[in-house]
Amino acid sequence: METVTEVKKPKAAKKRYSIVSGSDFWSSSDEDEGVQPHEKAIAAGQPNPAYCVRNIEQHAFGRREIEIAEQEMPGIMALRARAKDDKPLKDAKIVGCTHINAQTAVLIETLAALGATVRWAACNIYSTQNEVAAALAHAGYAIFAWRGESEEAFWWCIDQCCTPTATWTPNMILDDGGDATHLMLKKHAAAFKHIKGIVEESVTGVHRLYQLSKAGKLCVPAMNVNDSVTKTKFDNLYSCRESIIDALKRSTDLMFGGKQSVVCGYGEVGKGCCQALKALGCVVYVTEIDPICALQAAMDGFRVVKLNEVIRQVDIVITATGNKGVVTREHMERMKNGCVVCNMGHSNTEVD
Repeated sequence: METVTEVKKPKAAKKRYSIVSGSDFWSSSDEDEGVQPHEKAIAAGQPNPAYCVRNIEQHAFGRREIEIAEQEMPGIMALRARAKDDKPLKDAKIVGCTHINAQTAVLIETLAALGATVRWAACNIYSTQNEVAAALAHAGYAIFAWRGESEEAFWWCIDQCCTPTATWTPNMILDDGGDATHLMLKKHAAAFKHIKGIVEESVTGVHRLYQLSKAGKLCVPAMNVNDSVTKTKFDNLYSCRESIIDALKRSTDLMFGGKQSVVCGYGEVGKGCCQALKALGCVVYVTEIDPICALQAAMDGFRVVKLNEVIRQVDIVITATGNKGVVTREHMERMKNGCVVCNMGHSNTEVD
């Protein structure tokens, strides 16, 4: 019998929480993942820091990730090189609320290179790459985000971007999910009047904008980026086709071959999910309320069903509708033991 001997490593010296550069910035170490960085900032008498990230010392690693992402984004890099001298975004003060990863970091730095001033928060409490947020903060950008934000921290971060000050009055919003627009309209209505335009990139956020417009509360122009050809035909389809498998593999290490799965929604995101699952040998069912999309699913070789018909037998349930209450408690009580539930939509309301 082979004997495994555990070798104990000497304990590393414990890092201290530190405030970077006096009273302007906040960063905490990795050792206190359970503590929200903004709580430490507030406790230290800094309720309005210039940035707030998990650990600024990770900036070098994050910078390398951003440089790698730049190699995969030749279009936006060409735009940056062509327009940086003209500064077409001069005087633009942009509130950004998107995922913060290496790819969006390239966008943020491009906006700044074109003349914009930005303040950025995360649209998702789990998706932030801490090292990338650190790299952006280290480069001088006002970044308020870390992976594993609490709900209170999530709204605090967005508020740090939206709150007008003596030197900051935002005039544009770049949103993913509508949270920045919602908070600014609700909490900073006077400052919202200075907004010249809103860009929204998700189905969820677009729905919220239409609701505001219907209620007569949307008093500024808003651009529906989600329905642009480059978003629907490329990002929603091809990117989701890859990310769904990557996410499930990383989180569950599933063997896909032979698994039964149901994808709720057959829009562009749903199509990408179905293609990926089918390619790996899954039996794929589709639920869809739109008759045209349902017919597309049938013509693509997928069986169109109601969720109640297959909920007891499937191994994977994926929501991709942009609506809420798609998978309910009643559905989950009927699922087989070990069934994986995955949401591909923006918000966490599809699985109730």
